[in-house]
Amino acid sequence: MNGDTLYSIGELARRTGLTVKAIRFYSDCGIVPPTGRSPAGHRLYDTDAAARLELVRTLRDLGIDLPTIRKVLDRELSLAQVAAAHAEALSTQIRVLRLRRAVATAVARRGSTPEETDLMHRLARLSEDERRRLVGGFLDTAFGGLDADLTGIRRTMTPELPDDPEDEQVEAWIELAGLARDPEFGALMRRVTEQHLADQHGADQHGAGRARGDVPRPGAVAMVRDHVAPALAAGVDSASPQADAVVAAVVARYADLVGHPDDSALRHRLLTLLETANDPRREAYLRLLAVVNGWPPPEPLTPALTWFVQALRARAS
Repeated sequence: MNGDTLYSIGELARRTGLTVKAIRFYSDCGIVPPTGRSPAGHRLYDTDAAARLELVRTLRDLGIDLPTIRKVLDRELSLAQVAAAHAEALSTQIRVLRLRRAVATAVARRGSTPEETDLMHRLARLSEDERRRLVGGFLDTAFGGLDADLTGIRRTMTPELPDDPEDEQVEAWIELAGLARDPEFGALMRRVTEQHLADQHGADQHGAGRARGDVPRPGAVAMVRDHVAPALAAGVDSASPQADAVVAAVVARYADLVGHPDDSALRHRLLTLLETANDPRREAYLRLLAVVNGWPPPEPLTPALTWFVQALRARAS
């Protein structure tokens, strides 16, 4: 289509692939007015009108509304401005759709009840501020008001769902948010923190709490992880005689940490701490946190803690 050629509405429909009805609609709206009329009064369109019509079709395919298209064609808005605003709107719609898909996938996989489905849907739709308030409340329960600077721990325990999350991140967030809403889990995390701080305080009192470079010494959970890992790799049973040396080594290091002799009270204290830390919800939170934040998966501690708790319980005196 070039030169001064004029096209009837039927010819224009054949050239553009639009229906006569659609072209007539855009013409009646004043978006693509006819260039002129034939002697018989039929509408005629030139190449500029055809190009205008092609742009209208493209913008409509992108989902842009007619009033906005009219402003673009009338030069009231630049195409770049409209495209940027529309791209942002589409990004929002895509995020919403991905959240919905993630919830639907989770519901299908878990066989959730209507009540669970409603909760997951609400958790997935939380705004960033609402997510922060939810997590902040959980972290306050776990760490707030304690006589220690736990800013770093709070930061590493904070989920940060990205603006454009993957489905697995959304599903992980839903599950993690459910844990954060559980007051019993918040209370459990506080007990773990209090027990850890009590151990470190006892270590500081007798001069064992800081290693070279003023770095806190490993806590009981880290001690168990380091000593039990080789036993697990070697297939040592927690009830076998070979486990005696592992138990003795961990108990000796723990006694040194807290400045208390190895006796029944110390072993009961250690057993209580490890049983609390071995709650499956704690490991689930850390695993889900890594997924949400895009971190490498954490080393699972349950096998080592379970092995040592069984071994220590069998040898508690």
